[in-house]
Amino acid sequence: MLCSLHRLKLQAVAVAGVIGMVLALSAPALASGQGAPGRGGSPRYALIDVGTFGGPQAFINSPGYPITSRGAVLGTADTTIADSDFPNFNPMLVGAADPVLAHAFAWQDGKLTDLGALPGNNSSAVFQINEHGVGAGSSENGTLDPLTGYPAQIAVLFKDGRVVNLGTLPGGHESVAIAINDRGQVAGFSSNRVPDPVSIFKWGTQTRSFIWQDGVMRDLGTLGGPDAVLNELNARGQIAGDSYTNATPNPATGTPTTHPFLWADGHMRDLGTLGGTLSTTNWLNNRGEVVGQSNVAGDQTAHPFLWDGEHLRDLGTLGGDFGAANHINEAGHVVGVASRLGNHAFHAFLWKRGVMTDLTGAGSPQCTYAFAINASDQIVGATCENKDALLWDHGKQYDLNTLIAPSDIHLNETEFINDQGRIIALGVLPNGHQHLFLLTPQNGT
Repeated sequence: MLCSLHRLKLQAVAVAGVIGMVLALSAPALASGQGAPGRGGSPRYALIDVGTFGGPQAFINSPGYPITSRGAVLGTADTTIADSDFPNFNPMLVGAADPVLAHAFAWQDGKLTDLGALPGNNSSAVFQINEHGVGAGSSENGTLDPLTGYPAQIAVLFKDGRVVNLGTLPGGHESVAIAINDRGQVAGFSSNRVPDPVSIFKWGTQTRSFIWQDGVMRDLGTLGGPDAVLNELNARGQIAGDSYTNATPNPATGTPTTHPFLWADGHMRDLGTLGGTLSTTNWLNNRGEVVGQSNVAGDQTAHPFLWDGEHLRDLGTLGGDFGAANHINEAGHVVGVASRLGNHAFHAFLWKRGVMTDLTGAGSPQCTYAFAINASDQIVGATCENKDALLWDHGKQYDLNTLIAPSDIHLNETEFINDQGRIIALGVLPNGHQHLFLLTPQNGT
């Protein structure tokens, strides 16, 4: 399964080292249940362990949609089949470091379905399934990438019980399909045959975003540099991502200048920056609004941005130097993380109609981040150290571990909540293994 592209790209921001240092110094976890909850009581959730295929662990694939509107949970789970490549593994496949194969799955109504992989001793991942039941993902193909030495992965569709190989752009050895919409458009990225010393994923050749439809894979091009990587595809066929604008690494970042883009109807639009040379796209909604983070002038820090269809807006911070926008709902409400003035802790924020609200509270030393928001403005995230999974509902912060029946499972991270209020979280078993969990609201929350 692919590693979280959101997290991988955030690490590429020039200030990532500073961020990591601050997060490591952040204060211990908040005691949950502060203040009086709305609607007369705390929300409650039923907890379901999605399980595995007999192996030890399960994982979320990100970016993507780990739960559909119909309640199907998507991810990757370990099998009991030994991985013949181990200990060699593709670092872009989360879970590939395990000595067993991991397969893409869809879980619904208590049934865990193995979506399979390409023929052979191969692992796979699924990122999204459309309303027609077709999934987009990737699978190892049984070969080693001659340029990296890692097991190669190829973009695939999961359709009608089959795993369909979408191939790569001409000459490429690696590709991933991370999104699919109800029109049957598939979006992802692929290597090609052109040597590239500044390859985004260190593949040795150029990395290009693609759109695949009716059997044809199309290179989206770039903003002038050698590489471009998409992040999201929406229902309208718009694609958001990041592109090099040249091939010359900047002294401050070590990478070529990178701008966010929005691709639509065959045209890639440069969304600009907030003054720095490195920007990262994190989410795209169906209105064509894009959020992420952009370095400001000098490349010593970054601010969250919103592309509102006309302008790239600096959303500011909570008084400190850094911020990043992770998700936006269809109403244009944005969530993310930002630093506070004179406080080493980063706090989750909600930006709404021009106002940024500190979700954790100005007086709290806790370090938190928000990762997703639904149509009802319910927000999920975690403590920065991924020790406790968090929910914000009606202006109140909850530790999700307090909203379920007593359990020996500890929920340490949430990455998605759908419009029905169902939450996907990662949790740790008493033996230290990680599983994927579905939390279903029990009292109308």
